Amino acid sequence: MTDKFEELSAPPDAVENGGIEVIRASVVDGAVSVALRRSFDDPFTWGRLLIDLARQAARIYALETEMSEEEAFDRIRAGLESENFDPDMPPGGNTLN
Repeated sequence: MTDKFEELSAPPDAVENGGIEVIRASVVDGAVSVALRRSFDDPFTWGRLLIDLARQAARIYALETEMSEEEAFDRIRAGLESENFDPDMPPGGNTLN
């Protein structure tokens, strides 16, 4: 890790067309720090957003490692399920914010 915050750039289509940032996540001292806004009338849309993020993360793993996209997605899904069903995990999980 670094002492300097390393920020991602906004997606090109958001810069070109405008939009609203709905989530920002960072790793700080090994834990996830999250800022988000409700953004949607129906929480169902968050489910669609989260699965899209998982698919994009799997693609990145496939591009940058020896792992296939399918294997990466399966590992992401396993992580989601373990976090969801861990009876010892407090509400909010390992997030800082």
